[in-house]
Amino acid sequence: MSQPEVKSESVGTVVVAGSANLAIAAAKLFAGLISGSASMLSEAAHSVADTTTEVLLFLALRRGARPADARHPFGYGKESYVWAFFAALFTFVAGAGFAITHGITTILVHEHSGNYLVSYVVLAVSFAIESVSLARAARQVHRESRRWRTTPWRYLRLTADTTLKAVFLEDSAALIGLLLAGAGVGLSELTGDELWDGVASVLIGVLLLAVAATLAYTNLSLLVGRAVPERLRREMELSLAGLPEVNRIDTLFTMQLGPMDILVAAKVDFRDDATGAAIEATADEAERRLRERYPEIRYLFLDPTGALPAPEHRAGREPEPPAGDGTVDPGL
Repeated sequence: MSQPEVKSESVGTVVVAGSANLAIAAAKLFAGLISGSASMLSEAAHSVADTTTEVLLFLALRRGARPADARHPFGYGKESYVWAFFAALFTFVAGAGFAITHGITTILVHEHSGNYLVSYVVLAVSFAIESVSLARAARQVHRESRRWRTTPWRYLRLTADTTLKAVFLEDSAALIGLLLAGAGVGLSELTGDELWDGVASVLIGVLLLAVAATLAYTNLSLLVGRAVPERLRREMELSLAGLPEVNRIDTLFTMQLGPMDILVAAKVDFRDDATGAAIEATADEAERRLRERYPEIRYLFLDPTGALPAPEHRAGREPEPPAGDGTVDPGL
């Protein structure tokens, strides 16, 4: 899959999720105002927060995709994490804050107009629409996990595409929130006690807090400058070390410059008899080999370095015997 296709698919996923959340937010707000249900109003706030989040994520994709220029030679990829971080904060403040506050108020005041039917209808329709949005995000997660040869859960946990991660987590939280709201409304109708509606609202707020905290932490880590997952770094190192003119790779650094941009820098010990032309050819082959496997690598820097002293001559230490057969398990 080429890089532009990946970005376009993420944009489509965000647009579908945003459109769904906008329609659902209006329906939930109507149901909440008619029924007076705290959990329905919390779900309306949830959908409003999700809609605003999708707008910020769309902005993140557009701003982060701008090409590099003289002032930003590595591009604007990290700006996408800034907007995605703002989106997580908005979910934290607007969605979770309202749901918890309104739920506690309902527990204390116990107000409800008594019109439950409209709540059930809106919850059922919302569940169907959210399921469609989540299914699209889930399909993209499965495709990407196969491309990176890992499990969907591991891909979702480690991916630098925080827009896809946000949509998947928010849609999953939305479905759970709808179930909580339905349980709260149903128990309140059965028992005649609005305590259950308020408790459901508080639980929806806690759910939003968990999602917001997860997304905020992920984006903050990427803003600071996160490396690619260790398994991928080792695969890159083994690929470079396998080149004919290379003795070993002394150091290999990686960094996510954006959702689809990776920087790779390595100190390479070339063979002593390697000519300048051979080193240039090896560098070209290294770039071709890595980018063929990982199209997201935007920048590759190889720094020829001299041979390091033998281990027994460094710091007066005795050489250590090799562990095992020297192979690397790429699944770790």
